[in-house]
Amino acid sequence: LSKNVLIIVFTEMRDKLRKWREDNHRNSEQIVDVGEELINEHASKLGDDIWIIYEQVMIAALDCSRDDLAWTCLQELKRQFPGSQRVKRLAGMRLEALEKYEDANKQYDSILQDDPTNTAARKRKISILKAQGKSAEAIRELNEYLEQFVGDQEAWHELSELYINEHDYGKAAFCLEELMMTNPHNHLYCEQYAEVKYTQGGLENLELSRKYFAQALKLNNRNMRALFGLYMSASHIAASPKVNATVKKANVKYATWATNQINRAYQVSYARLWTVLLCILDGLVTIAVLQTFYP
Repeated sequence: LSKNVLIIVFTEMRDKLRKWREDNHRNSEQIVDVGEELINEHASKLGDDIWIIYEQVMIAALDCSRDDLAWTCLQELKRQFPGSQRVKRLAGMRLEALEKYEDANKQYDSILQDDPTNTAARKRKISILKAQGKSAEAIRELNEYLEQFVGDQEAWHELSELYINEHDYGKAAFCLEELMMTNPHNHLYCEQYAEVKYTQGGLENLELSRKYFAQALKLNNRNMRALFGLYMSASHIAASPKVNATVKKANVKYATWATNQINRAYQVSYARLWTVLLCILDGLVTIAVLQTFYP
C-alpha cells in the first residue's frame, strides 16, 4: 500500500476509536478489531493518544474474553503509569473477568484505602456482588453509595435494574423517577418507567404507563418498544370495566393510532429489506452472466 493510503487507514481507525469513546459506545468486538490493528501497526504515530486507546481496547478485550490482548494493554499502562489508581482499577477489572473476585476486591480495597472517595472502585465492588448473585448486598451497598453521591445517574439506573430483577417495582419506579427529574429528555428513562408501571398493573399505574410511553415517543418517535407499550397500555385501559365510555373511546383511539404506526414502520422496514435483496439478486445474476461468457 502507498504511504498516502496507509495514512488514510491510520486516520480512519484512530478517528473511529475516538468517536466511539466520545459516544460511550460499548461495541467491544469492533473496538478490539480496530484497536488491535492500530496498536500493532501504528502505535508509534499515536503520541499520547496511545494511553487512552490502550485503556479503551483493554476494556473491550475483557468483554470479548481476549485476556491476551487485555494483558498486553495493561502491561503497557503499568509501565507508563506505575502506581496509578486508574491502572490499578483496570487490573481489578481483569481479575473480575477471570472470576478472581477475592483478588479483585483486594485490589479495590487497596485503592479505597489510599482514596476513600474513589467512586469507580466502590462501584466495581458492587459489580462483583452482582456477578456473585448477591443482589441484596449489592442493593444495600448501592443505597449507601447514593446517600453520598446522589447525583450519580449510572448508579440510580443500576439500582433500578437490581430492584426490577428482585420484582420490587415500587422501588425501581422511584429510582427511575430520580433519573427523569435530572434528565427529563431521555426517552429511554421514560420508556423504562412506563414498563415498570405497566408491570405493576392496576388502572392508575396503567394510565401512568400510557402517559410515559407517549412521552418516550414524543422524545423519540422511532422507539418501537414505547410504541408497542402505548398500544398495550391503552388496550388494557380500554378493556377495563372500571372506565367510563369516554375514557374507553379515547384509549381505543390511542391503541388504533399505535397499531397504524407499528404497521407503517414494518412496511417501511420490509420495503428497505426488499430493495437490498433485489440489489443482491441483481449482483448475483450479473456474476452468473459473466461466468457464462468468461468461464
